[in-house]
Amino acid sequence: MREIKTVALIGLGAIGSFLASHLQDVLGDNLRIVAGKGRKERLERDGIVVNGVPCKFHVVSPEEETGYADLAIFITKMTGLSQAIEDMRRQVGPDTILMAPLNGVESEEIVAAAYGWENMLYSLMRVSVVMDQNRVSFNPKVASAEFGERKNTELSPRVQAVKALFERAGIKCVIQEDMEKAIWMKYVCNVSENQVAAVLGIPFGAWGSSEHANTLRVMVAKEVIDIARKKGIDIEESYAADHLKYLERVPYGNKPSTLQDIEHGRKTEVAMFAGTIIRLGREVGVPTPHNEFLYHAIRVLEEKNDGVIRTEG
Repeated sequence: MREIKTVALIGLGAIGSFLASHLQDVLGDNLRIVAGKGRKERLERDGIVVNGVPCKFHVVSPEEETGYADLAIFITKMTGLSQAIEDMRRQVGPDTILMAPLNGVESEEIVAAAYGWENMLYSLMRVSVVMDQNRVSFNPKVASAEFGERKNTELSPRVQAVKALFERAGIKCVIQEDMEKAIWMKYVCNVSENQVAAVLGIPFGAWGSSEHANTLRVMVAKEVIDIARKKGIDIEESYAADHLKYLERVPYGNKPSTLQDIEHGRKTEVAMFAGTIIRLGREVGVPTPHNEFLYHAIRVLEEKNDGVIRTEG
């Protein structure tokens, strides 16, 4: 089994900080955080505070010739993925394993279009992270990384290599037999939880304490499940309702990332959530009225943040 000795990671946001803080413990400076000039200077100056502990990382610019990494992790928002692909050119070689555990269902295709499918793993993260400026907090006990080949009846050498590295770093690993289905199941959660919470301004705990909030979550999720099933992804129709058991384990006050984006005046990933569902729904013939409403509602919230809509005359 090959050993992963160097990792390049781009996107030191909430999930990226979770991964980097763990990987640095075992890799040290062999973990490279790739960042452009302004971002690089801020990270080198301020670092990231992870669960109250200040962390400084080995930050490299996209132009630096560091040699190819054994593993490259793309963990930006979807809106930044195209630039991230270009910024990682000097990190990705012919044998570099690729992972892109973004929130959508198309990140693997986008990265593979640039670098090829030969070394691409399917991946997703299950961790609730709260991020405020350069401070992140999470409960590692309910965090895990799911990854693998598209199908995993047995573990390939590269899956074994990533698993060995992550387990050394204290990251819980789950290798699903059908990773494509697993990514779609996570997407069901992201589309419904992120968007409903953003529009209503509610934390994760609301799903368990409000029947009305939970009903809205399930209604939105059903559109995603219907599209997945049309595309041959066999997700059980009861999945969204059954998922409430997991949500009740998340700290009550934790907020989905889209709500955090709205509250901090950042652009959201609504194009990747409702925007993608609306497009895919049209392609496969599934109506998506709930996602159409949420798409426009979240765009209005962004316009309020941008000053396009004033709350006073």
